[in-house]
Amino acid sequence: MIAKKVIGLPLKGLRFAVKSGDTLIQHAGTQALRIKTWLDTSKSKTDDAADKFSTTSGNEDANAVINYEGIDPLELEFQKSPINLVPAIFLIATPIAAAVITPWYLLTHQVSAPVWGVFGAFMVWTGISITAGYHRLLSHRAYKAHPLVKNFLLLGSTLAVQGSAFDWVSGHRTHHRHVDDRMEDPYSAQRGFFFSHIGWMLRSYPSGRFDYKNIPDLTKDKVLQIQHKYYGLWVLATNVAMVAAVGWLVGDVWGTLVLAGLLRLVLTHHFTFFINSLCHMFGTRPYTDTNSARDNFFLAIFTWGEGYHNYHHFFQYDYRNGVKWWQYDPTKWLIVGLSKLGLTSELRTVDDTTIKHAEVQMQFKKAQQQIDTASVSGLDLPHAMKSFQDRIKFEYDAFMQTVEEWQALKAKTIELKKTEYADRLHEVDDKLKHDYAKIEQKILEHNSNLKTAFRSIGISKKAA
Repeated sequence: MIAKKVIGLPLKGLRFAVKSGDTLIQHAGTQALRIKTWLDTSKSKTDDAADKFSTTSGNEDANAVINYEGIDPLELEFQKSPINLVPAIFLIATPIAAAVITPWYLLTHQVSAPVWGVFGAFMVWTGISITAGYHRLLSHRAYKAHPLVKNFLLLGSTLAVQGSAFDWVSGHRTHHRHVDDRMEDPYSAQRGFFFSHIGWMLRSYPSGRFDYKNIPDLTKDKVLQIQHKYYGLWVLATNVAMVAAVGWLVGDVWGTLVLAGLLRLVLTHHFTFFINSLCHMFGTRPYTDTNSARDNFFLAIFTWGEGYHNYHHFFQYDYRNGVKWWQYDPTKWLIVGLSKLGLTSELRTVDDTTIKHAEVQMQFKKAQQQIDTASVSGLDLPHAMKSFQDRIKFEYDAFMQTVEEWQALKAKTIELKKTEYADRLHEVDDKLKHDYAKIEQKILEHNSNLKTAFRSIGISKKAA
C-alpha cells in the first residue's frame, strides 16, 4: 500500500501541474475573449467613424481612417491573435510540474550518481544539439557534418522539444532577416522581455506563421521531412520512451524521468530562450549597434557559447560565436574537434582583419558619441577633451586611409585570382597573406592609439 502511494505521488503531482496549467490557459482564454470583445466594439466604432469620414472625404481609404483614429491595423492583428493552445499548455505546465515534482522527489528519494550522470549527459546533448545542430549547422550552414553527427544532433534537438527543424530554422532565419522589427521579427526584443523570451509562442502571432519559403535547402532533406511530419511521435519516443529506457538501465526509471526528462527539458528551454530575450537586452555591442543583440559572457556559460550574440548577428555565418581564444564557446570547440576526426568540414570563418575592422569602427563611433555629448552640453570642453577630439579626428582619417588600402587589396585579390595561372596561385596566396598581415597590423595600431586616447581623458578601454 505504501509503495503504491509513493509511486502514485509523482503522477498526482503531474496531474496537479497540468490542471494548474489548464486553469491558467482557461483564464488567459477568458481574458483574450474580453479583449476580443473590446476590440470588436472599438472596431465597430472605428468603422462608423470611417463611414462618417468617407461621406465628407470620399478619397480616403480605410487604413487612413484607422490611423486617423489612432489604431494601427497591423498592431490590431497582433492583439487579436488567438492562443496557440498546445504550445501554451506545454510551456506553462512543464515549469509548474518541474517546480512541484522535482523538489518533492529530491526530498523523498535517494537519487543515485548514475541518474545524476544521465541528467548531466542529457543536458549537454540537448543543449549543444540546439546550438551546433539546429542553429549553426542547419540555420546558418556554418559548416558541414557527417550524417552520423547530423542525425545525432537532430535526435538531441528533438529531445529539446523546440519544434521541428523546419519550424525552428524558418523562424530563426526570419529573425535574422528582420531583427528588431516589431511586426516581422518572430521574437522581437522590441516587444519586451516576456514576448521575446516565451510570449511569442503562446499565441499565433502573424510573425510566427512560417511558410518555409526561406528553407528550400532543408525541405528537400528526407530525414528532416520525416521528423517534421511525425514530430509528435519523435518527441514522445525521445522524451518518454528513450529517457525511461535509460532510467531502466541505470535502475531508476522515475528518477531519470523526473531529472533527465522533466527538469532537463525545462532548463534547456529557458537557457535557449535567454538568447532571444536577455542577449538582446544586456551586454556589450563591440561589433555593431545596428541591432539590439549583445555579447554577454555570463549568458554564454548557460547557452553553450551562444552568449556572444552581437558578434553572431554581425557575422552570422561564422561557425564560432566566441571568436576570441579566451571566450567560452564549447559549441565551437565541439565543431572544430570533430573536424580533426573528419566528421565536420568546410568550417566557415570571418577573417581577423574584417573582425578587427568592425571593432575599431565601433570604437570610433563611441568616441564620436562622447565628443558629441560633450559638445551638446554647451559646456567649455576641457583641454584634455579638446586634445582627445583632435586625436580622434587624426586617427580616424588615418584609419579610413587604411580601410581604403584594404578595400583596394581585396579588389586586387579578386583580379589576381582571375588572371594568374593555377601553378602560380600559391605564390599569389603567399604575397596576399603578407599584404593582409600588414593591413591587419595597421588596424591593430589604430586600436592601440584609440585606447591611449581614451586613457588621456580618464576612460579605460579594455582591449578588444
